[in-house]
Amino acid sequence: MKRWIPFLKSNPTVAVVRMTGVIASGARGALNDAGVAPMLERAFARGKPDAVALMINSPGGSPVQTSLIAARIRRLAVEKDVPVIAFVEDVAASGGYWLACAADEIWVDASSVVGSVGVISAGFGFDEFIKRHGVERRVHTAGKSKSLLDPFQAEKPEDVARLRAIQEDIHAAFIAYVQERRAGKLHTETDLFTGDIWVGASAVNLGLADGVGHLVPMMKERFGDKVKFRSYGLRRSVWQRLSARAVDGAIEQIEERAQWARFGL
Repeated sequence: MKRWIPFLKSNPTVAVVRMTGVIASGARGALNDAGVAPMLERAFARGKPDAVALMINSPGGSPVQTSLIAARIRRLAVEKDVPVIAFVEDVAASGGYWLACAADEIWVDASSVVGSVGVISAGFGFDEFIKRHGVERRVHTAGKSKSLLDPFQAEKPEDVARLRAIQEDIHAAFIAYVQERRAGKLHTETDLFTGDIWVGASAVNLGLADGVGHLVPMMKERFGDKVKFRSYGLRRSVWQRLSARAVDGAIEQIEERAQWARFGL
């Protein structure tokens, strides 16, 4: 009510946006631009918050979806003139760290895993398996690179070289974004872009984060004890909640667990 009465001062408000999970286009429960857009729009627009806090817990994923989400955060921050502060929970690695860099400040827990500024591609090769079972793979293409890295054919050196060239382009874009957003803060004598990870204070010492701190005490210190928090998260339908562990999602679940497992989680 105070917000609508001109002569009464409203309590400070912080919009808290939870961004948890693997970043992927179309995957059930994953972070992607289409899914997070509505909650980001609400967080920045509702009642002109004093700050937007991003609660990040992600091992990364799609570089394109990551870039789109980060760009949306920056665009809204500039349009609404609202500072953005990232708080890392278990991990902000790879695309998760890219998202954290969209904030003006990055704060971590003493045990948070941060970094992994690199690009990875993983899969399986089934060519020997299908041979043993008498299965013949038939592929016909117009364009010699159309069957790039077909998992049912033997791996080709030229395909691997092409993949690595693509990865280098994505890696360069990732590095450029981190350098832009963390300008003047990064430790210049350490190579931070090898895909390595750091924990808590080590990440702070290297300039990958601004300090060790948690949401509520830090926001109270900054805005006072009367600061209010508004929480925003991904909305999931009843069907999505009921079918999250269905058999048809088993492969997605395995792949997601593999991404978390890379960081011991």
